[in-house]
Amino acid sequence: MTMDDSWGTIMLVAAIVAALSSLIVQRVRGSQPRLDDTRSISAERSAASVALAQSLPDSVFFPPHPIAVESIQSYWAIQERDILPQCIVRPQRSEEVAIAVGLLKSHYDTSTRHATNPILFAVRGGGHSPIPGAANIDHGVVIDLRLLNKVVPSDDGSSVTIGTGARWLDVSKLSDEKGLAVAGGRNSAVGVGGLTSGGGLSFFSPRVGFVCSNILSYEIVLANGTHAITSESTNPGLWRALKGGSNNFGIVTSFVARSFPSTTVWSGFLYMTASKANQVIRAFHEFTQATPGLYDEYAAGPLLCFAYVQTLGIQLIATNLVYTKPEKWPACWAGFKSIGRLWSTAKIRSLTSATDELEQKLVTTTVKNDHPTLLEIHKAYKQGIEALRRVKGLSWTLILQPLLPATARKGQPNVLGLDTRTESPVIVLFNAVWKTSADDELVDRTARGVIESIDDLAASRGTADPYRYLNSCDSWQKPIDGYGGENNRFLQAMSRVYDPEALFQRACVGPFKLDMEEYGS
Repeated sequence: MTMDDSWGTIMLVAAIVAALSSLIVQRVRGSQPRLDDTRSISAERSAASVALAQSLPDSVFFPPHPIAVESIQSYWAIQERDILPQCIVRPQRSEEVAIAVGLLKSHYDTSTRHATNPILFAVRGGGHSPIPGAANIDHGVVIDLRLLNKVVPSDDGSSVTIGTGARWLDVSKLSDEKGLAVAGGRNSAVGVGGLTSGGGLSFFSPRVGFVCSNILSYEIVLANGTHAITSESTNPGLWRALKGGSNNFGIVTSFVARSFPSTTVWSGFLYMTASKANQVIRAFHEFTQATPGLYDEYAAGPLLCFAYVQTLGIQLIATNLVYTKPEKWPACWAGFKSIGRLWSTAKIRSLTSATDELEQKLVTTTVKNDHPTLLEIHKAYKQGIEALRRVKGLSWTLILQPLLPATARKGQPNVLGLDTRTESPVIVLFNAVWKTSADDELVDRTARGVIESIDDLAASRGTADPYRYLNSCDSWQKPIDGYGGENNRFLQAMSRVYDPEALFQRACVGPFKLDMEEYGS
C-alpha cells in the first residue's frame, strides 16, 4: 500500500468513526423546544397540579422554573422536548410517588364523575424513548423519577437494589469498582425503569436471560397510592406481569436485581465498507443458525449495523461483537474475523466502556433466521435510502440482532411469550436521525412503510414472527399483542386485580397499553 493509499484509508476510517459516533450522540428529530411558551403555560394550573404543589411543595415545579425547564430539555428525543407539561413532580422518596399517585387518582375520579376533562399524567425514568408522549404530556403532569437513582449492592454480592430513575451507567460502574454485574442495558445512557419494564436485552442475556427475568423483586406504587413489594413469593402474579408488561400496573420505584461476578469484557465494533454486506450477512446467519446446545453463552450479539450517512454521502457497515470474558477473538467470532475490515475498536475493556458504544432505535419487527429473507431486508434498507436521500442531516441505520433460545429460556418467568422457542429469530431494527421538522412526516412514513413491507415479505415466505421487542417499537406498533393470547389475558387479569379502575390504562399516557376489550375484559 502506498502512502497515498494509507492516508486515504485513514481518512475514510476517520469519517466512518465520526459518522457512527453521530448516531450515538444525535437526537431523533423535532423542532427546538418551545421554551418561549412556558410563561403562558405556567399560569394554567389545574386543581390537581395545585393540590400536588400544596402536598409536595419541595418536589413540584411549574415552567418556567429552572428545574422544570431542565426536565423538559433533558429528554433524549427532541420530539419529547417539544411537549410542555403543566408541572413536573420530582419525587425524592418513594413515599412522594405514592402521594402524587393518590392525588392524581382522586382528581381523575372526580373529573370522571362530573364529566369534566381529567388531567392526565406521564411517568418519566431516563427519558430515552424517541416516541413523542411516551414519557411526557402536553398540559399534564410528569412524574420525573430521576432522583430515585440509588444503586446499592447487597452485603453478600448476590443482588443490587436499583432506583428506577438510575441510568445503566450508574449500575455498570459496579462491575468496574466491585467486580459485580447485573443483566443490564447495553447503552449506558438508557434509564433502568423503561428498559426493564419492556423486557430488556443485555450483554449477559445469553448467560442469564432477559433483563426483566433477573429482577428478584420490585417496589411499586399502585393505582390506589399504596406501596407493594412483588417477588416470586409475594404478589407473584404482579411480579411476573411486570416482566415485560410496561407501565400498565403502577409506578415501580426500585428493583432488586440478581448480580454475579464480572470484571472486564472483550467488545468493540468492526468497521467495513458497504461492499462486504453479503459476506457479513452470511456470517450473521451462520452464527445464528448454530445448534442451540453449541452456543457460547459468553458471546453477546452480533449486532449487525448498516448505516447511510447523508452528510458524508456514504454507506458503511459496523458489526458489534461482545464476549463477556476478557478473552480476545474467541472462536465463536471466527466467521467475522476473516472478513476484511477498515478498522476495529475491539479490545478488552470495562463494562462501562462497552456500554458507551450503542444507540437507541426507532421501529422494529422480527423474522426467522432465513438467509434469503435477511438479504431482502437489506434491499429494503437500501430502498429506504433512496426514499430519504434528500432528507437533511439523515442517518438511516438497519440493525440485525439474533434472539437466541437461551436468552428466552433463562432466568425467571416473564410474559414475553418466547419460552417455548427452539429456533433463533432475528430482531430487525431501524434508526433514523435527521435535522428539520419539515421532514418528520416523510421519515415516519418511510420507516413504517419499510417495516410493513418486510412484514409482508416475511409473511409470504413463511418467515414472519409475531414477537416485537417492545423497547424498540414505534407508537403505532402493538408489541404486547405479540406476547400471545394467553399472556395478554394474564396481563389483563393482573390489571383488574391491582388497578381495578384502570387508572394506568386511562390516565397514565404511554404507547403500549393493554387492549382490554379484545381479550374479553
